Amino acid sequence: MTAGGFDSATRISVGQALTAEDIAAAGLHADEDVARYATRLGDDALILSQRLSWWISRAPELEEDIALGNIALDLLGHARSLLTYAGTAGGKTEDDLAYFRDEDDFTCVHLVQLDPGDFGHTIARQLVYSLYAYELYTALSHSDDPTLAAIAQKAVKEVEYHVDHAWQWAMRLGDGTEESHRRMQAGLDQVWPFVDELFEDDDLTDRLKGVAVQPSSLRPAFDDAIRRVLAESTLELPSVPQARTGGRRGEHRESLGFVLAEMQSLARMHPGASW
Repeated sequence: MTAGGFDSATRISVGQALTAEDIAAAGLHADEDVARYATRLGDDALILSQRLSWWISRAPELEEDIALGNIALDLLGHARSLLTYAGTAGGKTEDDLAYFRDEDDFTCVHLVQLDPGDFGHTIARQLVYSLYAYELYTALSHSDDPTLAAIAQKAVKEVEYHVDHAWQWAMRLGDGTEESHRRMQAGLDQVWPFVDELFEDDDLTDRLKGVAVQPSSLRPAFDDAIRRVLAESTLELPSVPQARTGGRRGEHRESLGFVLAEMQSLARMHPGASW
């Protein structure tokens, strides 16, 4: 067995980009700690995907309906792969983990739970999360766990576009009109209290050295990137207190309950149904 809990029957090759279907078919088995780590990353992607999907038919232009919808689908794909892998530790499916866990069983950070707000708020969150996710998946692509590495290698290619999309909009809004600048700066000020949680190490990441990424190790590159985009966008780095969080411990904002109620209602009403 390796750090990821694999046996000789595992059919994962170096450099292979995995989908959820690949993972389900490969007979993989994650150990408990790896499953917990994959779950928290999957939860982040799943909830942010749901938040972004709210913009479909509401974005300021048709092209953005499509762009934000595609980013949401990318994030949903990341969530599916990660939750499918996590489920192998306990004989659960991705749907079991997405639809049949209660609110306090989710381990997503507070940043992804926030209400969409206006377009400036959403772009501010996308900028923060995408820059973080790019560093995360770049580092995770070198994980000692080949399944996590393969998921990350696929995800980072998609996140490159997410970064570019958010960066371009930050410049367009920040260095645009007085009103667009105000809204973009306000969005940054609103999401910034939730940034530190992305980079908090804990006992789980400490135990998974070589497998998981230590979140704190990502902060220097993130800080450098965010300063560059803000300078190009004539925006200021917020100076606001950090919020009380605890998402990794199952302590969530009230808004998560509303997201889950909408997301889970159909599956819970018709358990086992397929379409």
